[in-house]
Amino acid sequence: MTTETTATGDYRVHLIDTGESYSCPANRTLLNAMVALGRQGIPSGCHGGGCGVCKVYILQGEVTTLAMSRAHVSKEEEAIGYALACRTYPISDVVLKVVGRMRKSVVYRYGFI
Repeated sequence: MTTETTATGDYRVHLIDTGESYSCPANRTLLNAMVALGRQGIPSGCHGGGCGVCKVYILQGEVTTLAMSRAHVSKEEEAIGYALACRTYPISDVVLKVVGRMRKSVVYRYGFI
């Protein structure tokens, strides 16, 4: 994947579920950047890594993460690309898929997919 930062140095985050993309600075989590822009593609809950609602699968790109609840993302899952968006910072452009607990209700309620 080619990384093309925006004029402000932000990375592009693309959500497979909704087809939308948004900008995310390296110093902001994937979830907080989306919320700040008024978007709703990733379900959100506690914003602290404990509830698992914002669980995503990173399909492409590189990220760094803070501590996450192992009840929601095991070490094995983290090693293959799963993360909580509220604890994940981009270090390149990112393509992700939502897999959190609320995915079904969000996807079907709002007509995504």
